[in-house]
Amino acid sequence: MDYSNTVIEHFMCPRNVGSMPDADAEGTYGDTNCGDFLNVYLKVENDIIKEISYLVFGCAAAVASSSMMSVLAQGKMIEEALLITNKDIDEALDGLPANKLHCSVLGAKALRNAIDNYLMNRQKKK
Repeated sequence: MDYSNTVIEHFMCPRNVGSMPDADAEGTYGDTNCGDFLNVYLKVENDIIKEISYLVFGCAAAVASSSMMSVLAQGKMIEEALLITNKDIDEALDGLPANKLHCSVLGAKALRNAIDNYLMNRQKKK
């Protein structure tokens, strides 16, 4: 299986990895077909993602995709982060093998679920 240098770099040195006990929001997503699972944590100030972290269980492509998702979302307005797609993650990683494209979906869906959780929590506080 051929991974790009960017995938290898994000697998070997993942960015923003870890739990966040005092997160403003949390989102999860798992792929039951392969066993990959991702939990995303957000700290949001003025609708900007100030901090993002995650815990991932999965293969090299799942780790790299989660890392890249966090890099793409960090510092973005909530509205901008909602626009991040699995295609954006795949392109930022310089491509994933066809049989690993589902790993980019993991990152996009977990991020969307975390943002949805943030928006729901924000609505409850009003």
